[in-house]
Amino acid sequence: MSASPALNPKQSSSVIFVFLISASAALGGFLFGFDTAVINGAVVALGDYFKVGPVLVGMSVSLALIGSAIGALLSGTVSDRYGRIKPMLIAALLFTVSGIGAGLPVTVWDFSFWRFLGGVGIGLASAITPAYIAEISPANLRGSFGSLQQLAIVVGIFVAMLSNYMLVGLAGGSADNVLWFGFETWRWMFWAEVPPALLYGFAAMMIPESPRYLIASGSEEEAEGILSKVIGAKAHEKIAEVKESLKIECATSFAVLRCEGGLHPVVWLGLGLSVLQQFVGINIIFYYGSMLWRSVGFSEENSLWITVITGVVNIVTTLVAIALIDRVGRKPLLLAGSAGMVVTLGVLAYLFGAAPLDASGHPVLSGTSATTALYSANLYVFCFGFSWGPVVWVLLGEMFNNRIRASALALGAGAQWVANFMVSASFPALVEWAGLGFTYLIYAVFAAVSFFFVMSLVRETRGRELEDME
Repeated sequence: MSASPALNPKQSSSVIFVFLISASAALGGFLFGFDTAVINGAVVALGDYFKVGPVLVGMSVSLALIGSAIGALLSGTVSDRYGRIKPMLIAALLFTVSGIGAGLPVTVWDFSFWRFLGGVGIGLASAITPAYIAEISPANLRGSFGSLQQLAIVVGIFVAMLSNYMLVGLAGGSADNVLWFGFETWRWMFWAEVPPALLYGFAAMMIPESPRYLIASGSEEEAEGILSKVIGAKAHEKIAEVKESLKIECATSFAVLRCEGGLHPVVWLGLGLSVLQQFVGINIIFYYGSMLWRSVGFSEENSLWITVITGVVNIVTTLVAIALIDRVGRKPLLLAGSAGMVVTLGVLAYLFGAAPLDASGHPVLSGTSATTALYSANLYVFCFGFSWGPVVWVLLGEMFNNRIRASALALGAGAQWVANFMVSASFPALVEWAGLGFTYLIYAVFAAVSFFFVMSLVRETRGRELEDME
């Protein structure tokens, strides 16, 4: 492979400009990751505090995902009407209010409401950010900049896990213990979200609007000023291309997604990618990781430490994806990740299925089995982290044409959150009914399905301009 040509100072300046505004937008991904993972360290304490069983715990954890689905589905109409920046500000406000409220619940239903509200913010951010980054980035770097969304998500997950681990350590080893000012540790886990939520709101006020949205709304002069910083002298030519791609009537509803009475094939493809990204079970590791490791014999503090290690693995593998995605393409990464997940999930299914049970019916891992399970779980995260984690978000941001991008991405992100809810809400009851081994076998089957789905249906988008998307 030949070396990339050196950038001249003007090109370097434009790359830095796009990187800074993309990173600012990706703070929504950080909060997305933080908010979804912070529950990991608090889930056992919440069950004890509210005195509820696994079904209600699973519902309280997962109700945020219903809010996320609603927020994602609303994002298309909101972003088409008001642009990409205002929804980011709304999301920042919802993150802030939810973080405060989740730390002050009276009942499990009260807690679920605040988590639902935060979920709406997650949904908005998850759909707006990839669309914004795709629309602001040059084609040759769009994959790398688009992967910043996933990098921010996994950093948010890691920071939440590290924060949980540190807070539990300060509290003497349990999230039930009182930490500061008479409040239990699990409350502080949620309140830790407030500072980054405020930072996200401030950053959203500092970045420019999407030039493609500005062109669609008639603000060509402003769009040209932004594009000139991104692609230089070709800004005027790019405006003409965008206008040409928008000539067919552009509605601000899901009506634009229909093709001869049904959904356009590329929309179905986006839905399939979104659902399969969740059906491989990745968020079980992040939502229930500490509970999982405690159930097979690790202490609470050691279980949280394992989740911190998993968070580090997730970050490193996302950096691998950023380095490779614009070099080897989207499809090869997805195929390699699917194959790796089939193997690692199969190993986990075997280990948990063959393990002896304790008096409570939980599998007990020890010695070589425990070590192998830890390695397999982290290799599974590695395989997801360089493939389905970042690549699906990149594809959702770039695979749709300008007329349908906001609405199609909203529908895809909404389907992803519904699938996430189905997996995470069913996990506690499924484990109780069929055991961990069978549960992980189900996820392994979906990983195999994801391989053949990509092999048969996904087209490479590396290097293609957004205006060339069908």
